[in-house]
Amino acid sequence: MFADTDSELKQWLDMLGSPEISDRLVAVKALQHLGDEAALQPLMTALQDESLAVQKLAVTALWELANENAVPALLRCLESPDAEIRQEALSALGELVTPDHLLLLLDVLQKDNFHVQISVLTLLRKIHDAQFLPYVLPLLEAKQAALREAAVTTLRYLNQVERCQPILALMTDSDATVRRAAALTLGHLADEQVVSLLCQALTSDADWQVRRNAAQSLALHASSDALPALATALEDEHWQVRKFAIQVIQKTPDERFLPRLVKALTDESSDVRRDAAIALGILKNPAALNALQQALDDPDRDVCIYAQRAIQSIQESQGGGTHA
Repeated sequence: MFADTDSELKQWLDMLGSPEISDRLVAVKALQHLGDEAALQPLMTALQDESLAVQKLAVTALWELANENAVPALLRCLESPDAEIRQEALSALGELVTPDHLLLLLDVLQKDNFHVQISVLTLLRKIHDAQFLPYVLPLLEAKQAALREAAVTTLRYLNQVERCQPILALMTDSDATVRRAAALTLGHLADEQVVSLLCQALTSDADWQVRRNAAQSLALHASSDALPALATALEDEHWQVRKFAIQVIQKTPDERFLPRLVKALTDESSDVRRDAAIALGILKNPAALNALQQALDDPDRDVCIYAQRAIQSIQESQGGGTHA
């Protein structure tokens, strides 16, 4: 069968058929180092070895061969009862899968297997093809929260969905990880309710990461309708929420936030102080000059730099005559 292979390769291929596990482990390791394409089929056969250790090494060896013909065999490894094998196979597939494998992935996605579905959803993020939309949408209503979270995240990577009511419904999901993912995905949707849902999450969701993600998405929408919710968000107990709320103001500058932004220059978080300085530079209101001058003594270097830039921006706007 391996008459055309060189003697070294043949030695390891023969050992791969040994009844001793230790021999097969040595053989797979040697084939991994050889990296010879002639070992592709024997290594795929080794994926079905009775030893999980041999299987895992075979996955790694196939990963290093980087031959797309191994994709179907590696996909079957996603059903392995061993978590390490599944993870190794997923890592290998992450480098081997291309858009040409879309139909194969969609076929595997329909298997009623939690681990397989989670992995395939992750792999689909490499393929920006709307063909997978009808296959992923049903998983937004999966019983397992992890599947709902993975499905809504995958749709965000697709970046071609503009309106999707099932995603909006996930903003009231009982699981916080699902709401976090949905909040980020809403940043890319154009449904009429998106901004109001994000504002509601920003001001009232019990999970601070949901509130933070809602602020991130509101920055993408840059809607003035979000301004009332930002006043509440600027007082949030978590600095990450305050920081991203200020970044929304940077996208939708409004003079009414001047006092709050000046106050934020003394926030306990240097990130918040830096973003407040940036926002004040965008506002170009000379009323902020004194506070920005004091920020030049901030212990954080970035805050000093952006405070100086804000001062220059305000002074240039004044020197330029008329300004908004």
